[in-house]
Amino acid sequence: MPELPEVEVTRLSFADRACGARVTGVRVGKPLRWPLGIDAQQLVHQTVGAAVRRGKYLWLPLDAGGLLLHLGMSGSLTFSATTAPAGAHDHFDLHTSLGTLRLTDPRRFGAVVWSPAQDSGLAGRLLAGLGVEPFDAVFNGAHLHAGLQRRRVAVKQALLGGDIVVGAGNIYACEALFEAGIDPRTRSDCISRPRAERLATAVRHTLQRALDAGGSTLRDFHDAHGTAGRFQLSARVYGRAGLPCTICGTAVRRIVQAQRSTFFCPNCQRR
Repeated sequence: MPELPEVEVTRLSFADRACGARVTGVRVGKPLRWPLGIDAQQLVHQTVGAAVRRGKYLWLPLDAGGLLLHLGMSGSLTFSATTAPAGAHDHFDLHTSLGTLRLTDPRRFGAVVWSPAQDSGLAGRLLAGLGVEPFDAVFNGAHLHAGLQRRRVAVKQALLGGDIVVGAGNIYACEALFEAGIDPRTRSDCISRPRAERLATAVRHTLQRALDAGGSTLRDFHDAHGTAGRFQLSARVYGRAGLPCTICGTAVRRIVQAQRSTFFCPNCQRR
Protein backbone atom coordinates (compact mmCIF):
# COMPACT_ATOMS: atom_id res chain seq x y z
CA MET A 1 0.00 0.00 0.00
CA PRO A 2 1.38 3.44 -0.85
CA GLU A 3 2.23 5.19 2.42
CA LEU A 4 3.10 8.79 3.27
CA PRO A 5 6.49 8.83 1.47
CA GLU A 6 5.01 7.37 -1.71
CA VAL A 7 2.09 9.80 -1.64
CA GLU A 8 4.37 12.78 -1.02
CA VAL A 9 6.74 11.67 -3.80
CA THR A 10 3.72 11.39 -6.09
CA ARG A 11 2.56 14.89 -5.14
CA LEU A 12 5.98 16.39 -5.79
CA SER A 13 6.16 14.68 -9.18
CA PHE A 14 3.07 16.41 -10.60
CA ALA A 15 1.95 19.31 -8.39
CA ASP A 16 4.06 22.03 -10.03
CA ARG A 17 3.27 20.78 -13.53
CA ALA A 18 -0.48 20.71 -12.98
CA CYS A 19 -0.90 23.92 -10.97
CA GLY A 20 -2.70 26.56 -13.01
CA ALA A 21 -4.02 24.11 -15.59
CA ARG A 22 -7.60 24.42 -16.83
CA VAL A 23 -9.77 21.27 -16.74
CA THR A 24 -10.83 20.35 -20.26
CA GLY A 25 -12.53 17.02 -19.61
CA VAL A 26 -13.11 14.21 -17.12
CA ARG A 27 -13.36 10.47 -17.65
CA VAL A 28 -14.75 8.28 -14.87
CA GLY A 29 -14.18 4.55 -15.27
CA LYS A 30 -15.18 1.65 -13.04
CA PRO A 31 -16.47 2.50 -9.55
CA LEU A 32 -13.85 3.12 -6.89
CA ARG A 33 -14.26 3.08 -3.09
CA TRP A 34 -16.57 6.09 -3.10
CA PRO A 35 -18.45 7.84 -5.91
CA LEU A 36 -17.06 11.08 -7.31
CA GLY A 37 -19.83 13.02 -5.58
CA ILE A 38 -20.42 15.56 -8.35
CA ASP A 39 -21.42 15.59 -12.00
CA ALA A 40 -18.05 15.24 -13.72
CA GLN A 41 -18.98 17.91 -16.26
CA GLN A 42 -19.12 20.48 -13.47
CA LEU A 43 -15.35 20.16 -13.12
CA VAL A 44 -14.72 21.24 -16.71
CA HIS A 45 -13.33 24.79 -17.13
CA GLN A 46 -12.19 24.93 -13.50
CA THR A 47 -8.58 25.79 -12.68
CA VAL A 48 -6.31 23.39 -10.80
CA GLY A 49 -4.54 24.76 -7.73
CA ALA A 50 -1.48 23.53 -5.83
CA ALA A 51 -1.89 19.94 -4.63
CA VAL A 52 -1.27 19.34 -0.93
CA ARG A 53 -0.96 16.16 1.11
CA ARG A 54 -2.63 15.20 4.40
CA GLY A 55 -1.56 11.79 5.64
CA LYS A 56 -1.99 9.41 2.71
CA TYR A 57 -4.52 11.68 0.97
CA LEU A 58 -3.93 14.29 -1.72
CA TRP A 59 -6.12 17.38 -1.98
CA LEU A 60 -6.33 18.94 -5.42
CA PRO A 61 -8.02 22.35 -5.11
CA LEU A 62 -10.23 23.66 -7.90
CA ASP A 63 -12.09 26.94 -8.36
CA ALA A 64 -15.13 25.45 -6.61
CA GLY A 65 -14.16 22.85 -4.03
CA GLY A 66 -11.59 20.25 -4.86
CA LEU A 67 -10.77 16.57 -5.31
CA LEU A 68 -9.53 14.30 -2.53
CA LEU A 69 -7.47 11.43 -3.92
CA HIS A 70 -6.38 8.21 -2.24
CA LEU A 71 -4.20 5.54 -3.84
CA GLY A 72 -5.73 2.65 -1.92
CA MET A 73 -3.78 -0.62 -1.89
CA SER A 74 -2.28 -0.56 -5.35
CA GLY A 75 -3.06 2.78 -6.97
CA SER A 76 -0.73 5.22 -8.69
CA LEU A 77 -1.05 8.58 -10.43
CA THR A 78 0.54 9.69 -13.65
CA PHE A 79 0.58 13.13 -15.21
CA SER A 80 1.50 13.37 -18.87
CA ALA A 81 0.98 15.67 -21.81
CA THR A 82 0.32 12.63 -23.98
CA THR A 83 -1.86 9.88 -22.52
CA ALA A 84 -2.51 6.45 -23.99
CA PRO A 85 -6.08 5.16 -24.28
CA ALA A 86 -7.42 4.08 -20.90
CA GLY A 87 -6.69 0.49 -19.95
CA ALA A 88 -8.65 -1.94 -17.80
CA HIS A 89 -7.20 -0.55 -14.57
CA ASP A 90 -7.33 3.16 -15.44
CA HIS A 91 -10.35 4.45 -13.53
CA PHE A 92 -10.13 8.24 -13.54
CA ASP A 93 -8.70 10.83 -15.95
CA LEU A 94 -8.62 14.56 -15.29
CA HIS A 95 -7.80 16.11 -18.67
CA THR A 96 -6.29 19.58 -18.42
CA SER A 97 -4.68 22.16 -20.66
CA LEU A 98 -1.26 21.03 -19.37
CA GLY A 99 -1.71 17.26 -19.33
CA THR A 100 -3.81 14.39 -17.99
CA LEU A 101 -3.80 13.24 -14.39
CA ARG A 102 -4.71 9.54 -14.40
CA LEU A 103 -5.45 7.20 -11.50
CA THR A 104 -4.53 3.58 -12.17
CA ASP A 105 -5.68 1.11 -9.53
CA PRO A 106 -5.85 -2.65 -10.23
CA ARG A 107 -7.64 -3.42 -6.95
CA ARG A 108 -9.96 -0.37 -6.98
CA PHE A 109 -9.52 0.48 -3.29
CA GLY A 110 -8.43 3.99 -4.23
CA ALA A 111 -10.71 6.98 -4.51
CA VAL A 112 -11.31 10.34 -6.16
CA VAL A 113 -14.04 12.32 -4.40
CA TRP A 114 -15.19 15.92 -4.69
CA SER A 115 -15.82 18.05 -1.61
CA PRO A 116 -16.67 21.74 -1.24
CA ALA A 117 -13.53 22.22 0.90
CA GLN A 118 -10.76 20.19 2.47
CA ASP A 119 -12.39 20.47 5.90
CA SER A 120 -15.98 19.83 4.89
CA GLY A 121 -18.03 17.21 3.09
CA LEU A 122 -16.59 13.73 2.68
CA ALA A 123 -13.05 15.12 2.66
CA GLY A 124 -13.58 16.69 6.07
CA ARG A 125 -14.94 13.44 7.49
CA LEU A 126 -12.10 11.33 6.10
CA LEU A 127 -9.38 13.66 7.34
CA ALA A 128 -10.87 14.50 10.72
CA GLY A 129 -9.40 11.57 12.65
CA LEU A 130 -5.84 11.80 11.36
CA GLY A 131 -2.94 12.37 13.72
CA VAL A 132 -0.27 15.02 13.36
CA GLU A 133 2.14 15.13 10.45
CA PRO A 134 5.55 13.63 11.33
CA PHE A 135 7.48 16.67 10.12
CA ASP A 136 5.32 19.20 11.99
CA ALA A 137 6.95 20.85 15.00
CA VAL A 138 4.19 19.52 17.27
CA PHE A 139 5.33 15.93 16.64
CA ASN A 140 7.98 15.28 19.25
CA GLY A 141 8.73 12.85 22.04
CA ALA A 142 6.23 14.44 24.40
CA HIS A 143 3.40 14.18 21.86
CA LEU A 144 4.26 10.59 20.99
CA HIS A 145 4.65 9.58 24.63
CA ALA A 146 1.26 11.07 25.54
CA GLY A 147 -0.41 9.27 22.64
CA LEU A 148 1.22 5.93 23.47
CA GLN A 149 0.19 6.22 27.13
CA ARG A 150 -3.46 6.21 26.05
CA ARG A 151 -3.10 2.85 24.26
CA ARG A 152 -3.00 -0.71 25.55
CA VAL A 153 -1.66 -2.33 22.38
CA ALA A 154 1.76 -3.24 20.98
CA VAL A 155 3.73 -0.12 20.11
CA LYS A 156 3.87 -1.05 16.42
CA GLN A 157 0.08 -1.26 16.27
CA ALA A 158 -0.16 2.13 17.94
CA LEU A 159 2.10 3.63 15.28
CA LEU A 160 0.05 2.07 12.49
CA GLY A 161 -3.20 3.47 13.89
CA GLY A 162 -2.57 6.86 12.31
CA ASP A 163 -4.34 8.84 15.04
CA ILE A 164 -1.14 9.72 16.95
CA VAL A 165 1.02 10.43 13.93
CA VAL A 166 0.36 9.79 10.25
CA GLY A 167 2.77 8.14 7.85
CA ALA A 168 4.33 5.35 9.91
CA GLY A 169 3.05 2.54 7.69
CA ASN A 170 4.15 -1.06 8.05
CA ILE A 171 7.56 -0.78 6.40
CA TYR A 172 8.41 2.48 8.10
CA ALA A 173 7.14 1.43 11.54
CA CYS A 174 9.39 -1.64 11.42
CA GLU A 175 12.37 0.44 10.37
CA ALA A 176 11.75 3.21 12.91
CA LEU A 177 11.38 0.75 15.79
CA PHE A 178 14.66 -0.88 14.77
CA GLU A 179 16.42 2.48 14.67
CA ALA A 180 15.02 3.32 18.11
CA GLY A 181 15.98 -0.10 19.52
CA ILE A 182 12.42 -0.93 20.62
CA ASP A 183 10.86 -4.39 20.34
CA PRO A 184 7.65 -4.00 18.27
CA ARG A 185 5.75 -6.18 20.76
CA THR A 186 6.32 -3.76 23.66
CA ARG A 187 3.04 -2.46 25.05
CA SER A 188 2.65 1.16 24.05
CA ASP A 189 1.88 2.46 27.53
CA CYS A 190 5.14 0.93 28.78
CA ILE A 191 7.26 3.14 26.51
CA SER A 192 9.18 5.65 28.66
CA ARG A 193 9.55 9.32 27.77
CA PRO A 194 13.23 8.91 26.69
CA ARG A 195 12.33 5.96 24.47
CA ALA A 196 9.43 7.93 22.98
CA GLU A 197 11.91 10.73 22.18
CA ARG A 198 14.15 8.26 20.36
CA LEU A 199 11.18 6.76 18.52
CA ALA A 200 9.84 10.14 17.39
CA THR A 201 13.28 11.00 16.01
CA ALA A 202 13.49 7.59 14.34
CA VAL A 203 10.06 7.99 12.71
CA ARG A 204 11.07 11.34 11.20
CA HIS A 205 14.47 10.07 10.11
CA THR A 206 13.03 6.91 8.55
CA LEU A 207 10.38 8.81 6.61
CA GLN A 208 12.95 11.34 5.41
CA ARG A 209 15.18 8.50 4.18
CA ALA A 210 12.18 7.07 2.33
CA LEU A 211 11.37 10.44 0.75
CA ASP A 212 14.98 10.83 -0.38
CA ALA A 213 14.83 7.37 -1.95
CA GLY A 214 11.58 8.06 -3.81
CA GLY A 215 9.51 5.85 -1.54
CA SER A 216 9.28 2.04 -1.59
CA THR A 217 8.30 -0.11 -4.54
CA LEU A 218 7.43 -3.62 -3.44
CA ARG A 219 5.10 -4.33 -6.36
CA ASP A 220 3.88 -1.62 -8.69
CA PHE A 221 4.29 1.80 -7.07
CA HIS A 222 5.69 4.60 -9.21
CA ASP A 223 5.45 8.38 -9.12
CA ALA A 224 3.70 10.55 -11.69
CA HIS A 225 6.82 10.37 -13.88
CA GLY A 226 6.72 6.54 -13.82
CA THR A 227 9.80 6.29 -11.54
CA ALA A 228 9.92 3.47 -8.96
CA GLY A 229 11.01 3.94 -5.34
CA ARG A 230 14.27 2.58 -3.93
CA PHE A 231 13.88 2.64 -0.14
CA GLN A 232 13.25 -1.11 0.08
CA LEU A 233 16.80 -1.69 -1.16
CA SER A 234 18.23 -0.10 1.99
CA ALA A 235 15.75 -1.48 4.54
CA ARG A 236 17.53 -2.74 7.65
CA VAL A 237 14.94 -5.22 8.90
CA TYR A 238 11.84 -5.10 6.69
CA GLY A 239 11.74 -8.09 4.34
CA ARG A 240 15.01 -9.49 5.77
CA ALA A 241 13.72 -12.44 7.85
CA GLY A 242 16.52 -14.92 8.47
CA LEU A 243 19.23 -12.56 7.26
CA PRO A 244 21.83 -11.17 9.69
CA CYS A 245 21.09 -7.91 11.47
CA THR A 246 23.15 -5.11 9.94
CA ILE A 247 24.35 -4.13 13.44
CA CYS A 248 24.86 -7.30 15.48
CA GLY A 249 24.57 -10.18 13.01
CA THR A 250 21.64 -11.86 14.78
CA ALA A 251 19.07 -13.32 12.38
CA VAL A 252 16.18 -10.93 11.74
CA ARG A 253 12.84 -12.37 12.88
CA ARG A 254 9.44 -12.14 11.25
CA ILE A 255 6.21 -12.30 13.24
CA VAL A 256 2.60 -11.38 12.45
CA GLN A 257 0.90 -8.56 14.33
CA ALA A 258 -2.69 -7.65 13.51
CA GLN A 259 -2.37 -9.55 10.22
CA ARG A 260 0.70 -7.53 9.20
CA SER A 261 4.26 -8.84 8.89
CA THR A 262 6.65 -7.40 11.45
CA PHE A 263 10.42 -7.65 11.11
CA PHE A 264 12.84 -6.95 13.96
CA CYS A 265 16.16 -7.90 15.51
CA PRO A 266 15.60 -9.81 18.77
CA ASN A 267 18.99 -8.68 20.07
CA CYS A 268 19.08 -4.99 19.17
CA GLN A 269 15.42 -4.28 19.96
CA ARG A 270 14.45 -4.61 23.60
CA ARG A 271 11.12 -4.59 25.42
